[in-house]
Amino acid sequence: MDQKIDQENMRQVILDSPSQLTQGLALAKDIKIPSNFNSIVISGMGGSALPGDILKIYLDDLFQKNSDQNSHLTVLQNRTYALPAEAYKNSLNIFASYSGNTEETLSSLEEALKAKLPAIGISSGGKLAEICQKNNIPLVSLPAGIQPRCASGYFFSAILGILAKAEKIENPSENIAQAQKKLSEQISDLEKQGAEIAKKLFEKIPIIYASEKFRALAMIWKIKINENAKTPAFYNSYPELNHNEMVGFTLPQGKFHLINLTNQTDHPQTLKRINITSEILAKKNIQNTRIEMNSSNILDSIFSTLLLGDWVSYYLALEYGQDPTPVAMVENLKQQLT
Repeated sequence: MDQKIDQENMRQVILDSPSQLTQGLALAKDIKIPSNFNSIVISGMGGSALPGDILKIYLDDLFQKNSDQNSHLTVLQNRTYALPAEAYKNSLNIFASYSGNTEETLSSLEEALKAKLPAIGISSGGKLAEICQKNNIPLVSLPAGIQPRCASGYFFSAILGILAKAEKIENPSENIAQAQKKLSEQISDLEKQGAEIAKKLFEKIPIIYASEKFRALAMIWKIKINENAKTPAFYNSYPELNHNEMVGFTLPQGKFHLINLTNQTDHPQTLKRINITSEILAKKNIQNTRIEMNSSNILDSIFSTLLLGDWVSYYLALEYGQDPTPVAMVENLKQQLT
């Protein structure tokens, strides 16, 4: 590790991240809620919202494989100041803010309180924790000290634990423990792979593509590159991008590098589109790196792919001489909003 650049030791945070999966379950073990809901609305911004995006992938997979033990739950993301209409009917409202001080999330929480909607808070403290404690709202208290975008494992597993307690899904403990073990075994190889990919992305604009099913993973890669490496990156999904975005590369206005996140469970035509699109863009001098996910286990597909993205963004930050942890632009904006 280059300690002169990585002053807050994000490398260690990434190395420790697999343990968040079992810890998240443990943190939510005492949360009990009524089970009279068939949808979830997750209010959160930035890194605190990311677990909701991957939760959709996992819950859909659970239901498809075992509909007897797993309910079909609609997961909605609320990334603004007010609750969507769906939050008012048969919905569990989860308010996720790692700092506990995210103004959009707090605004939505106040709306839920006024409407007396079922609610749960997840944070490491701040105003959200204070409001939950004052109003007897169940609260999952997370360990503090890392960036919100680095806490996805805590949030994800805590929500799974809550849903299992409400008997909406099967007990995830065994699957979570196995996923954590496998991630810990893979982490060294993923770090090496991430460092190699980062070199390819240096002085290029990364474009992250995935199938619609795994769109959230491409988005999270993009976000980690933005925040850790402090450089632009973009994402989209197949097959929609073949109907519009790819035409924009008729006249590329910069140096791009394409990352394709692929999974053999993707539709055969989608996999064919990925190959053809890569060939078309190669003729425009856009190089392509293909990341093949583990298709045999959905948790490994999700979290090993995200862990690789962490390493890519981390080492790209070092390539640019940027400390991957602080987000000065975000903090500057917050100060100007107050």
